[in-house]
Amino acid sequence: MKGFGFLSTLLILALASSIASAYDPSPLQDFCVAIDDPKQALFVNGKFCKNPMQVNANDFFFKGLDIPGNTINPQGSNVTTVNVDNLKGLNTLGISLVRIDYAPNGGQNPPHTHPRGTEILVVVEGTLYVGFVSSNQDNNRLFTKTLKKGDVFVFPIGQIHFQVNIGHTPAVAFAGLSSQNAGVITIANTVFGSDPSIYPDVLAKAFKLNKNIVIDLQKKFLAERS
Repeated sequence: MKGFGFLSTLLILALASSIASAYDPSPLQDFCVAIDDPKQALFVNGKFCKNPMQVNANDFFFKGLDIPGNTINPQGSNVTTVNVDNLKGLNTLGISLVRIDYAPNGGQNPPHTHPRGTEILVVVEGTLYVGFVSSNQDNNRLFTKTLKKGDVFVFPIGQIHFQVNIGHTPAVAFAGLSSQNAGVITIANTVFGSDPSIYPDVLAKAFKLNKNIVIDLQKKFLAERS
């Protein structure tokens, strides 16, 4: 009977896990707060679906990834995104694409994370130094590689990662992401450029910085937002 009870518990846990997986889909935006009155609802987890009889080839088509992005900016990079916001046919398919252009001599896609997607990147032009940092539980290990034309690297979902052009010519990469809207959190902009600003004493203690340095950084990032 004890064995039967143990097996029954395992079956119940397995069933609960299966039900949880079936009824708790991954979020497709930063948040989706519940509301009791459906007439007041503004959004769903993802996008509403178009009438299938009205769907046409243009719903699955995007043009322009052959055009280089403008890298004349403080980071020296440009990300052209193809996701469900500008290619409606991606809705529910769990995939998106970006083109990343990097200026010579240090153009970078700064440390950031995609909260809803793994990224696989291929270099088509130039030389990139890329890497990601694992979680606290893995002791924040840094995994890096120097990539040249044709090389591929994977950034696991949620991990902070970056790319920088270490060559003297422009670089280009394309990346696929495992979400129709993977999201992006640029670490420096998020921490020092939030609206409203995070209390400076918090950041000074977290980053082991003088409070005045934190305040100066916040002013710089807020100026970029305006």
